[in-house]
Amino acid sequence: MSEPKKSQPGPGPSPSGDPRIGDQIRELRKVRNCTIVELAERIGRSVGYLSQVERNISSVSIPTLQKIADALGVQVSWFFHGGSEAPEEERGFIVRRGNRRSLTFGDTGVHEELLSPNLSGQLELIMTTFQPGSWTGEEDRIRKGEEAGLVLEGTLELWVEGQHFVLSEGDSFAFRRSGPHRCHNPGKVDTRVLWIMTPPSY
Repeated sequence: MSEPKKSQPGPGPSPSGDPRIGDQIRELRKVRNCTIVELAERIGRSVGYLSQVERNISSVSIPTLQKIADALGVQVSWFFHGGSEAPEEERGFIVRRGNRRSLTFGDTGVHEELLSPNLSGQLELIMTTFQPGSWTGEEDRIRKGEEAGLVLEGTLELWVEGQHFVLSEGDSFAFRRSGPHRCHNPGKVDTRVLWIMTPPSY
């Protein structure tokens, strides 16, 4: 089966009131005293592409954002933004629905919400919404550890170490992150997936 096509570049949405990912990348790069040429070399992409990302013209895939985060010495969670700060007694324990930290990957159609109170434990809980036709990018996602998930809504195509699976609402999965994997929503409605990861990868 052929892989889904990548969407055309374009300015992507960002959480209300939050700076776009491109703005954050540019600001962090400057704080790190890293030129756009140096960063492009580190992530293996062209200066032109990175310039478009920083100007919010081209979207950035999840694997590319991970490379940028690694090159700039931060976790991908640096790019997450949330609502107001939780009450002191709930911090470290509770994440209210309206206070989830979220991250939108440009116009890729992938939106992720961090459900874990923090990233200091052994588990990470993520809610991913895939818009129709969206996928996690041209590159496979490789992280060490284990992942499991539950398809809450829609249909999910999952590639794991060369194998291809189609999952529907209510289906679940688990695998060791010893090899590549990628995801795609082949349907006409949003797909929502609850992910459990260990150790935390954001």
